[in-house]
Amino acid sequence: MSAANLTLHTDKYQINMIYAHWKNGSMNDRAVFEAYFRKLPFGNGFAVFAGLERIVEYIRALAFKEEEIRYLRMQEENYEEGFLAELENFKFTGSLYAMPEGTLVFPNEPLIRVEARIFEAQLIETALLNFMNYQTLVATKASRIKLVAPNEILLEFGTRRAQEADAAVWGARATYIAGFHATSNMRAGMLFGIPSSGTHAHSWVQSHDNEEEAFRKYAEALPDNVTLLVDTYDTLKSGVPNAIKIAQLLDRQGKRLNGIRLDSGDLAYLSKRARTMLDEAGFPDVKIVASNDLDENIISELKAQGAKIDIWGVGTQLITAFDQPSLGGVYKLVAREKEGALIPVIKISGNPEKISTPGIKDVYRLINKQTGMAEADYMCMPEEDDIRIGRPIKLFDPLHLHRNKTLEHYEAIPLLQPIFVKGNLAYPLPDLEEMRSYHRKQLALFWPEHLRKLHPEEYRINYSREIMDLKQELLHYYKIRE
Repeated sequence: MSAANLTLHTDKYQINMIYAHWKNGSMNDRAVFEAYFRKLPFGNGFAVFAGLERIVEYIRALAFKEEEIRYLRMQEENYEEGFLAELENFKFTGSLYAMPEGTLVFPNEPLIRVEARIFEAQLIETALLNFMNYQTLVATKASRIKLVAPNEILLEFGTRRAQEADAAVWGARATYIAGFHATSNMRAGMLFGIPSSGTHAHSWVQSHDNEEEAFRKYAEALPDNVTLLVDTYDTLKSGVPNAIKIAQLLDRQGKRLNGIRLDSGDLAYLSKRARTMLDEAGFPDVKIVASNDLDENIISELKAQGAKIDIWGVGTQLITAFDQPSLGGVYKLVAREKEGALIPVIKISGNPEKISTPGIKDVYRLINKQTGMAEADYMCMPEEDDIRIGRPIKLFDPLHLHRNKTLEHYEAIPLLQPIFVKGNLAYPLPDLEEMRSYHRKQLALFWPEHLRKLHPEEYRINYSREIMDLKQELLHYYKIRE
C-alpha cells in the first residue's frame, strides 16, 4: 500500500454511513456540512486557520483503486458489489468553501463549508478534520510565540518529538505561516520552500578529544555557517571561551562566527554573561541562540528577566501543541435535501455549547471604517442582503442580550472563499510567503487587547436575527415533538 494514498484515511463509520445511503437510495441527496471548533485553544483570544492546502490535495487525489476495493471486500459488513462498483467511480463533485490559511478565526464560525451529495460530503469528514485540527492548532501556538518575540528569529526544532513524520512536516509548514522563520526539518524545507536551519549536537563535541578541537573541526568543515553549541561541558568556563577562540580563528580567515547556542541551564543568566564575554572579546555581532523546551510563557519570562537572546529554537512544546494537544474541531450537518429543497437541520444536546446552529451561513469580518480595525465577525444566511449593501447591522450577543450595538459605517469582508465549485478547483492556492503576509495583515486588524497572551478581551462573534430566529424555531419544533 502506498503511504501517500489517503483514500481510506477515514473512520469506518463513514464507510458504513455512505453504504447505508447507497442501500437506501439517498446517496445523491444534497447535504451541507460545516467544520468549526467550539473553544479557543491555549486560553488564547484567537486561532489561526491552517491545513487547507492538504485538504485540497486530499480531495483532488481521492479515488478508490483496486487495493482499497479489495480491502473493503474483506470487511465483516459484507458490502455489496454494487456499492464497491460505485466507489470505483467515486469523484468529488461538490463545492467547498473555506477561509484562507492564516486567517484569524473564532469559535462556532464555519472555517469550511461543504456542499455536496451526502455520499461525498460524509466520506471526507475524518480527513478534513484531521488536517484542519492539527495544523490550525500548531499555527495558533506558533502565532502566540511570535507575538511574544516579534523582533527575534524563530526556528522550529520539533521533528524528533512530533507525532510521526507527517506531523513534523505539516506542523513545520503551519509554524511558517504563523511567522516562524525556518525549520530544522529538511523534508519540510524541500517540499514547501521553508528555509532550513541547524547547528550541531552534543555528540559532535563528545566525539572529539576536547571541546576546542570539536569546534575547530566543525568550523573547518562549514566555515561560512558556524553556530556552536556551548553547553556540553561548562557553558561559561569552557564553551563560550572556546567559541571565542574559533571566532578569532575565523576572523583571521576573513570569516565570522554566526552564533552560539545555549540548550540548558539558566538561559537568562547564561545569555547575559555570554553576551558580555562576546562583546568584550570584540564580537558583538555573534548571535545567541536558545533552545530547551521553550514556549511562549518561558520566552516571555526570559525576556522579562533581560535575557540576551537573539534567536529562539522552539521544539516539543510547539510541534506537539504540548499544553493542549487537540483543537476539538467538529463537522456538523446544517442542511439536507428534502423534496428537492435544502432544509436546515439542528443537533440538540444536553450540553448547550454543543447545540448546533442550523442553516447555511456566510461569515463576514466587519471592519469599522472609522478605526480601520475589526469590530466583529458576523454570520448570516446567503440570501440576506443587509450585509452586502452596507445597511446598519445590529450586533447582539445571544448569551448576553444586554451587550448589543448597531454598526453603521463598516466594510464587510467575506471570509469563506470558493475552493471547489462543482468538483473543480476554483481557488489558486497561494504560496507560503503570501500566506505569511496575509497572516500579518490579519493580526494588524485586531486590537492588542484581543491578541494578548493572558486574559485576552473576547472578540465579538455575532449571528443575524434571522439565524437566531431559525435556531429558536427548530428548538421549539423538536421540543414539541418529544
